Amino acid sequence: MNAYKRNQVEDAIVAGLGADDAKSEANLVTRLKRLLDTDRALEVPPQSNRPELANYAFVSGDAPGKGGETQFSEYESFALLIGLQMLNHRWPQKFVVESLRRIRPALERQHKKIMRLDRAKLFDPDQIRLQAKPGSLAFDTNSPVILLIWSDQRTAEDPAPNVEIFEDPSAAFKRGIEKPGRSMTWLELTRSAHALSEQLAKTRPRKRGRS
Repeated sequence: MNAYKRNQVEDAIVAGLGADDAKSEANLVTRLKRLLDTDRALEVPPQSNRPELANYAFVSGDAPGKGGETQFSEYESFALLIGLQMLNHRWPQKFVVESLRRIRPALERQHKKIMRLDRAKLFDPDQIRLQAKPGSLAFDTNSPVILLIWSDQRTAEDPAPNVEIFEDPSAAFKRGIEKPGRSMTWLELTRSAHALSEQLAKTRPRKRGRS
């Protein structure tokens, strides 16, 4: 399993999102830091039965000791990217972190499955056109996976916002229209995962304190 230093994760996400000036880059790095800080600040009691408390969203194990440095797996780098995308859609930071903690086992399995797929076939425009059907949802991959974040009006009867993973976009669409007034955010995971992997491969680790 590849492990990446924090600067590599930041560099890959910044490059993938097209931050083309120092101010935009600094803003992205700050938001990533806040996600990590929130994840660390929320309690992780041992043997908790609540998934959002049982593990971190973006790291594995405890924080390193003094002088140590956190290493990120490719999945954890991907989770940070998804967290940032959720923030870009105005979902609250604490909700983002708790949601990614809760779905981590399922999302990590899905990420592994996505990365086993042949990139050349996944994004072949001819194959994508062949699979397209009139009236169907359009994606720039022939194997889309959807992270759906949805919310109903908050009342005593209605739950808090929810996050689900769908391999069938039509099932995600049906979930979104089950109830009038439901708001939803769609994030397509397949292209994001492969694009980030490509950017990570281009990065190089830097010593802390140096640019």
